[in-house]
Amino acid sequence: MAKTPAQRIKKHGSKAAVPQHHLPPVVNPTTARTPEKAQNNSNLILIAGVVASLFLFWYLHLLTLEQLRDLSTDLAMPDSLIGGFDAAYISQLQAVMDDDARGQLNYVHKTAGTLFPLIFGFTWLLLIGTNVARKALRWALWSLPLLFVVVRLWGNAAIDGVLAAGTADAGQVALASGLTVAGWVLLVLSLLAGTAAVVLGARKPKAAI
Repeated sequence: MAKTPAQRIKKHGSKAAVPQHHLPPVVNPTTARTPEKAQNNSNLILIAGVVASLFLFWYLHLLTLEQLRDLSTDLAMPDSLIGGFDAAYISQLQAVMDDDARGQLNYVHKTAGTLFPLIFGFTWLLLIGTNVARKALRWALWSLPLLFVVVRLWGNAAIDGVLAAGTADAGQVALASGLTVAGWVLLVLSLLAGTAAVVLGARKPKAAI
């Protein structure tokens, strides 16, 4: 009967031959997560986000909101007015848009009007985060898409509110107009921030191979 390792050591002392048991490695080296793989995954998410943002911008501003002009005797929706609007313009829209037309605009705000700023904001946060190393600068650039999301969603609600009101309240109209203008400005600034982040990322020193 074969002796156990403990019995061999007891009989032969330090000269005992104890068989070595080697366990197989637990981690499969082929599945190791390298920085290159992580960067590739981030790039794929960024590409998907940029494509989705472009599609939603086209769908919202160049297709759907333009089609709603058919329900307002060719008056543009407030969202499309980069320079804002006044109470007189809102009164014109209230006169020509019935409950069904206002309901369709509200539905657009709840769907594409919500998805576009959220997806754009997430994509730009990731774009800036993966290209800007300095924490203070990263947060400064992040503030632009974050503000864009908040202002854009708030502006949607403000526009729905002034159109649903019986009469155009000057204060509410001014708020909705200011949010609309601010949303367009923040969108442009966010695009510039993303461009700056890409330029900074391209200038980062590459690790030696």
